[in-house]
Amino acid sequence: MQITHLGHACVLVDTGSARLLVDPGVLSDVDGVGDLDAVLLTHRHPDHVDPAKVRGLLARSRRAVLVGPGDLGASDLPEHRVVEPGGTLTFGGTAVEVVGGRHATVHETIPGCVNLGYLVDGGAFFHPGDSFHEPGSDVGVLAVAIDGPWLKIAESIDYVRRVSPRVAIPVHEGETLDPAKYVSMMDNAVGGDVVRRLERGSATSL
Repeated sequence: MQITHLGHACVLVDTGSARLLVDPGVLSDVDGVGDLDAVLLTHRHPDHVDPAKVRGLLARSRRAVLVGPGDLGASDLPEHRVVEPGGTLTFGGTAVEVVGGRHATVHETIPGCVNLGYLVDGGAFFHPGDSFHEPGSDVGVLAVAIDGPWLKIAESIDYVRRVSPRVAIPVHEGETLDPAKYVSMMDNAVGGDVVRRLERGSATSL
């Protein structure tokens, strides 16, 4: 499959039979992106869903289905298909399993929200959103967050070790001044040429 990192948590996955876009938020660049089969939203935070960008994507992708949890809460967000963990979606010849449950805890005083993960084609690609959910199956390509108020880099490193993907692509770096530092730390700790930072906007076969 081809993977394109479009900034922060936004990833375009082209399986050959479907084009899936995950989490077009305010820190992502999706101008010109179209011909999609689905836009998959993990949760309601603005860095993962920008209603204006979603509307543009759907206008350029007439067949696309908007998918997400039931608590998105944005009044200006187009109607979407509500999904829950345990569900399975099919786009063309591509299967997407919905997993997860809750956003990782930022602090006990800060309300949480639903957070979904999307497991593509039995684990060929996995985007966990803002969580360290373990899918319980082999993972080919894992999108792993490297920065955010809900994590520290040690937790992300341990997560990659537990999931043990063939390739880990660092994401969720849009508010980081020096993402290369965190990528290097993860690469050194995980080893084995697993961690691979993608050039933003360039499709990469993985």
